Amino acid sequence: MKVWQCSVCKYIHRGDSPPEKCPICGVDASKFIEIDEASIPEKTPRKKSAAPKSSSAAASTRPEPPASKTGPAKTGSPGAAPPSAPEKGFERIKSLLIKHHAHPVSVHTPNGILPAAVVLWVIAWVFSYELAGKAAFINLIFVILALPLVIFTGILEWKKKYNGAMTMIFKIKILAAALTTVSCAITFIWYLVDPGILSSSKAWVFVLINLIMLAGAGIAGHIGGKLVFKD
Repeated sequence: MKVWQCSVCKYIHRGDSPPEKCPICGVDASKFIEIDEASIPEKTPRKKSAAPKSSSAAASTRPEPPASKTGPAKTGSPGAAPPSAPEKGFERIKSLLIKHHAHPVSVHTPNGILPAAVVLWVIAWVFSYELAGKAAFINLIFVILALPLVIFTGILEWKKKYNGAMTMIFKIKILAAALTTVSCAITFIWYLVDPGILSSSKAWVFVLINLIMLAGAGIAGHIGGKLVFKD
């Protein structure tokens, strides 16, 4: 049986041919590459043998991988690719952000605060509790401050990790993120201009925008989890 890997989201498929559509990111079969089945288990023994270096059992297995031979062979072989130049400046920063998972880390701030803010808006509306509205507004300030980093790292990860694929799942994620951002901005500006909005006749519209904001964040988070955990 052949092994195929999605070049966009790294999903693994086993079968005589690649799937017509990736079940995770939605790209077509042309984005799948065939992987050698024998190459998959080889990675596991390397990690296991690296752990017990000081043991006698590990010492006996050291002669097996010809480390001294492979080193010169790689540098001296005529077909070897020249080492790539080290990244500098902004490119280095972007690589570090991807390496250290800046997007999933930063997105926890708005995803954690938004539900609390929306609940506080609803409490302020239903019970005419002005203090709850002020607390919700303060929560929203932290969301506004976090969103630029969330959006930037999200775009960065999409371009570098998923090759900027524009399949349906990414379109929905981008739309959900945009909907969340716009709704958040409208809510913030509206309350800033009219702090008494929750006691007016248009309060239900204000609350509805908040619910749309929360739904957008939930959809974007769900798709992000699907891409990460491949389920």
